[in-house]
Amino acid sequence: MDMKGQLVDAVLKSAISSKAPGDIKRLTCAKAFEIAKTFDVKIIDIGNICNQQKIRMSSCQLGCFK
Repeated sequence: MDMKGQLVDAVLKSAISSKAPGDIKRLTCAKAFEIAKTFDVKIIDIGNICNQQKIRMSSCQLGCFK
């Protein structure tokens, strides 16, 4: 698997779902920063993957996302 695939896989595995039907997966801001640091990519790359995979950001450290 290439690095992009590994990055997407890491985001998908870290995204949390309440398992309710139709529930949207969420990724905490802190986890997004952790993944970006681990893969040495910009945080915007993690955001783009979340947008593509329909994952919402949550628990934003700046208070932007709840």
